[in-house]
Amino acid sequence: MSSLRITEIFHSLQGEARTVGLPTAFVRLTGCPLRCQYCDTEYAFHGGEKMSIDAIIDAVKARKTPFVTVTGGEPLAQPECRSLLTRLCDEGYAVSLETSGAMDITGIDARVSVVLDLKTPGSGEVSRNLFENIPRLKQDDQVKFVICHRGDYEWARFKMQELQLAKKVDEILFSASHGELESRELADWILEDELPVRLQVQLHKLLWGDTPGV
Repeated sequence: MSSLRITEIFHSLQGEARTVGLPTAFVRLTGCPLRCQYCDTEYAFHGGEKMSIDAIIDAVKARKTPFVTVTGGEPLAQPECRSLLTRLCDEGYAVSLETSGAMDITGIDARVSVVLDLKTPGSGEVSRNLFENIPRLKQDDQVKFVICHRGDYEWARFKMQELQLAKKVDEILFSASHGELESRELADWILEDELPVRLQVQLHKLLWGDTPGV
């Protein structure tokens, strides 16, 4: 029976991306090959509990919400993640996947909304970006940049143009790295350059702080 290593399954408000503010069931998979300097989920690098896909589905059903986000760590580091995503879609959930720009997104169920986090220089992992993923994105997928400083902002602005992201996806997300850059400053840069992006402010951290399981 297919199984995955799970750090936690919990119910919270979606803090980012297109469905921000909506009650969501989160499935956090264990493990990540990246080590971004601003990572706020280091507790998901190791440990976790091995669960069958059926058990994961049962745990999600207990949360009473139509929205499910599969996250990590890096969920695609576990090969059976794709099977989980398809099962969740088959159960009728609106499913999103939070994945880094370093993992191949080939073969993900077309019903899944992919939130692709392209790593900026400030992350310390910019060299891991797999830009071959860009042509694989669907129009209703989302591309995310975590901005640590002005240099990251300029890099992201250049990549948007170089990769023609505004033509490939409906949502481009800019987020200020928590504790490194003020969201207001990032907002000023976006407005000054009239960028076609959505500023996100990590609602869950505003409400509950930098705490696991929310």
